[in-house]
Amino acid sequence: MGKVKLENRMPIDSFEGKTAFITGGASGIGLGIAKVLVARGAQVVLADLRQDHIDDALAEFAGAGQSNTVSAMQLDVTNREKYREAAQKMQDEFGGVDILINNAGVGLEGPLEQATYADFDFGFGVNIGGVINGFVEFMPQMIAHGRGGHILSTSSLAAEVVMPAHLAIYGASKAAVCHFCESVRGELGEKGIGVSVLLPGPVKSRIHECQENRPEALRMQSGFAESEQKLSERQLGAGWMDAEEAGNLVADGILANDPYIVTHGMFKEAQRARSQAVLDATPDRVEMVEFG
Repeated sequence: MGKVKLENRMPIDSFEGKTAFITGGASGIGLGIAKVLVARGAQVVLADLRQDHIDDALAEFAGAGQSNTVSAMQLDVTNREKYREAAQKMQDEFGGVDILINNAGVGLEGPLEQATYADFDFGFGVNIGGVINGFVEFMPQMIAHGRGGHILSTSSLAAEVVMPAHLAIYGASKAAVCHFCESVRGELGEKGIGVSVLLPGPVKSRIHECQENRPEALRMQSGFAESEQKLSERQLGAGWMDAEEAGNLVADGILANDPYIVTHGMFKEAQRARSQAVLDATPDRVEMVEFG
């Protein structure tokens, strides 16, 4: 996914006066991005499933004297009707968004043999479904207002390596995010909208609270209840990146219109090995194929 020259827009060379909509914005990476964008002059709207997270985040901004630059709404990114209402609200109140951060995600994991449809629906519904809903609802708005803009979606370094089976749903759903962003970057660049994908490693967040974020209908039939209970008790490692550090990487990457924003180099050899395995399996012959 190479860099695309954006000739028909005013590039985002500053966050001053820009409006950003951040899903999963009230904790973890989303909150880290929000803090950085606010500090750099943006107006930020936090969209989050958890009202308790929203309350904590707004209190934190209020304590820093930044209440006038941040607002919030409760949003389940898998609910298309509510997402459409959120996009309309952004249009009505802010004249549309300049920056969309598709960050909401769930850190789903559990034994492959115990996975049920409820687990697949939850993992893919949030991790890639939420990104799709963001594009569908906000992309036309961003094209129509003519100011240019940027869309960043949070994938994971798990998308770029071969993950163990208990993380298959997570890795596959995050890989879909990455491939989608790669595919649409060129066309949206021509329309004045930059596209980036964030590939984070271990960042301090509340993603381990997966079980608390499941809709009741997808909780009762889950095969991962025991695994998610153990995950909820996970302690963050001392060496994990601070969310605001990740937020600064994101902000710099948006200004540079970087295709990939990567937080850690810990999987570099595994990434190289996976890519090399695909190349090794690829025939040397080059076929001339026409696609109708």
